[in-house]
Amino acid sequence: MKQKKTNAMRILDRQKTNYNVNTYEVTDQHMDGTEVANKVGIEDKFVYKTLVLENSNHDHFVFVIPVNATLDMKAAAYAVNEKKLHLMPLDDLKKVTGYIRGGCSPIGMKRQFLTVIDQQATFLNSIYVSGGERGVQIEMAVDDLIDTTHAKVTEVIHN
Repeated sequence: MKQKKTNAMRILDRQKTNYNVNTYEVTDQHMDGTEVANKVGIEDKFVYKTLVLENSNHDHFVFVIPVNATLDMKAAAYAVNEKKLHLMPLDDLKKVTGYIRGGCSPIGMKRQFLTVIDQQATFLNSIYVSGGERGVQIEMAVDDLIDTTHAKVTEVIHN
């Protein structure tokens, strides 16, 4: 069966960016990133999750961090010149980004938000991020992800 193109894939195709699509079976249960890595058949250090945070004015910011890491909220706020950030309410995710939980890609959101990728990604040649729907992971070069999302790269996770 041919993989239907997600918005993220269409953007990468338009930019002529190389990427690989990896699909896996999903259920109604939420899967953590380590489970996703196992289903795709790779080490979890290569899989990154997309978190959307907001400030008190409901301005949104995107953070791409390793699935087995925890976002340092102070470092995240500092990275985007904010005093304080909090996770965006899950109920708002689809309305704001166009994506659902478990399928939120840093590529192809409804708007281009300020995006920060944790610097650990720069130690890898390629990483996996959500392809824009549950059960779809995109593997791509870290530099291509940085370019595509116009991301800032800095340390934003707890060590």
